[in-house]
Amino acid sequence: MPIASLDEIRAKVGQPIGSSDWIEVTQDRIDAFAEITEDRQFIHIDPVAAAQTPFGGTIAHGFLSLSLLSRMAANAMQVPDTTKMAINYGLDRVRFIASVRAGKRVRGHFTLASIDEKAPGQLLFHHDVTVEIEGEPKPALTARWLGLIFT
Repeated sequence: MPIASLDEIRAKVGQPIGSSDWIEVTQDRIDAFAEITEDRQFIHIDPVAAAQTPFGGTIAHGFLSLSLLSRMAANAMQVPDTTKMAINYGLDRVRFIASVRAGKRVRGHFTLASIDEKAPGQLLFHHDVTVEIEGEPKPALTARWLGLIFT
């Protein structure tokens, strides 16, 4: 993750702070996610059956798209230069808006919504995230993501 001073980061509250690289959502990635989560619904893993649906083919699990936020954050979200540890604190809201078809690419756009001091040496970062699907008019999802930074 990019590093900056806390003052530099605070100055960006309310502003877009970065976008991730594109990530391809391959059928192999979808199949692996289906196995690890034991969610093997045909719409995700059976291209022949999925072709008969309105999607025209297989789609990624919504939770697969959501799980990619960690990878997306790696080159888009900033952390203070005094960070000792950062942990995922949860999500205030998630909306799955459009399905990600196998073979599509996605990327995250991050806006720093706020920073709150949870306790001495603990900063709670709130990011609004939109996951764009390449070439599609609607995003895959929107979320308010919380990260706890220990300084």
